[in-house]
Amino acid sequence: MTATVNPEEIERYNQLARTWWDPVGPMWPLHRLNAARAPFVEQAIRTHLRPDTVGEYPLTGLRVLDIGCGAGLLSESMARLGAVVTAVDPAPRNIEIAKSHARSGGLDIDYRCGAVEDLDAEPYDVVLNMEVVEHVEALPDFMARCCALTAPGGMQFVATINRNPLSWLVAIVGAEYVLRWLPRGTHQWRKFVTPEETAKMLDSGGLAVVEKRGVSVNPFNRSISVGRFTGVNYMVAALRH
Repeated sequence: MTATVNPEEIERYNQLARTWWDPVGPMWPLHRLNAARAPFVEQAIRTHLRPDTVGEYPLTGLRVLDIGCGAGLLSESMARLGAVVTAVDPAPRNIEIAKSHARSGGLDIDYRCGAVEDLDAEPYDVVLNMEVVEHVEALPDFMARCCALTAPGGMQFVATINRNPLSWLVAIVGAEYVLRWLPRGTHQWRKFVTPEETAKMLDSGGLAVVEKRGVSVNPFNRSISVGRFTGVNYMVAALRH
């Protein structure tokens, strides 16, 4: 299978790893984003996989795979909801930080350093593919592998950045050059993926989109909200046919 990781991306995130769990440091956008995306994932699972679930541990027993997990923000959110979490990231420093933070919080998460092509073929009930596709190489191969790792009747979540003039202005010019919320070079506009392209790749892998939401950032108070506008950032939930 074609390699899907980019060595330059790995090095960039290795350098940022030590700041990952600082909510007011360089990774603050991910902390705000995680506070918005985790409830979206939980609600979609409650709706489509576990409609009769009640209580504070709705993901109990579900096997969840977090691809490109970084230092574990979303992985820990899922584990705290009861999921059995496997998390993978190609940056070794990220995995070191993730393991240490999980231990300090008493969480049992199976962190692995590597890429999707390094995982065995056993599928997962839920595959989290969040803020990853805009960084990988060989995107069709990457998405095909993510779909293959989604169990029959399971779900895959994809969050990424739309590709249009507005996303170039907001996600690159605004976030990286004007506001300097992200290091310059974090994103490449040509790697952004439209919702239609995402849906098509999911469909090719046997999944159908059942939920779609936009993610918006308020530059004045740095708040992040989930809504209907998908012109810049968006998330989709897909169910295997």
